[in-house]
Amino acid sequence: MDDINKKSKEELLRDMKPPGAYLDSLSGFTDIIGTIKQAENAAKELLIETAEIKKDTKSSTPPEESKTLETQTNDAPEKEETQEKTQEKTQEELLETLDALVGLEKIKQSVKSLINFVKVRNLRKENELPNPPVTLHMVFAGNPGTGKTTVARILSELYKAIGVLSKGQLVEVDRSGLVAGFVGQTAIKTSEVVTSALGGILFIDEAYALAPDTGGAGNDFGRESIETLLKLMEDNRDDLIVIVAGYSEPMERFITSNPGLESRFNRYFYFEDYNSEELYEIFDIMCKKSEYILTDEAKDYAREYFIELYEDREENFGNARHVRNFFENIVTVHSDRVSKLEGHTRDDLTMVILEDLEKAAEM
Repeated sequence: MDDINKKSKEELLRDMKPPGAYLDSLSGFTDIIGTIKQAENAAKELLIETAEIKKDTKSSTPPEESKTLETQTNDAPEKEETQEKTQEKTQEELLETLDALVGLEKIKQSVKSLINFVKVRNLRKENELPNPPVTLHMVFAGNPGTGKTTVARILSELYKAIGVLSKGQLVEVDRSGLVAGFVGQTAIKTSEVVTSALGGILFIDEAYALAPDTGGAGNDFGRESIETLLKLMEDNRDDLIVIVAGYSEPMERFITSNPGLESRFNRYFYFEDYNSEELYEIFDIMCKKSEYILTDEAKDYAREYFIELYEDREENFGNARHVRNFFENIVTVHSDRVSKLEGHTRDDLTMVILEDLEKAAEM
């Protein structure tokens, strides 16, 4: 009776085990544990052998190849820097760019004289000859649209090419970029801008706004900016050039408003208005660059338009800005006309007719 009950109990336990999970004896369980340990040992041996193979492979790599692989990532910035250097224009190329500008004959000659002056100073220094103290800070005076910023950019690259400046970048700013709205912040703001321009040229447009003609009344933070600027110009006179620009008369008042400005800005470049022929030449360059072709009637109209524009110009004539506005109006009128055509041709997309200019002039 006991045997029957025992057997029934064993059968019951057997039925409760999942398939394949039942161990018939303790010796079977031991065999499985041994197999697992053998697998672990084999895995350890495989890892050791793999590590030794990698070590041997690394040691067999030629020194030159190994060095190349290790420094490939570190060399990338040097390659980029080399490419940037090769892209820098030479002095001859920059002077050609200057000569290619429309008009500005007096400015071109003044820039070339300035470059020659600096080159001779460098030669005297190389020959251990004394050079009198000099400042290269400049005043660009004239109406807007006369190429002041363009010439400043070329100058920054020219000075870099002949070794006067270490970087040659041009940083453009106006009053809003130098003056803050609270006491103590303007000096910080001006210092940050000057720091970004070190090694290049700081170009301050409408600089007279820093010293508004208020008769000395009020507390204008522009004067704080001027004082900060003057100190930083002196501290960094060997690697910073400042160009202040704006309308002629306000710029003269600005320079004479502070003795420090008068002593540091003694080089004046006067940018004259473009005449009618030069205005048309600028317009023609814009058209060709964007591949717009004017009919003969349209060309005649454009020449007459710029003659009248120049003769009727006001004191603060916009020069090339007027030309660009006229050109953009023409493009708008042309687009309106062509969009109404069916089956557009290449000629339709490029040809500008008299009617386009007439409507643009009325805008």
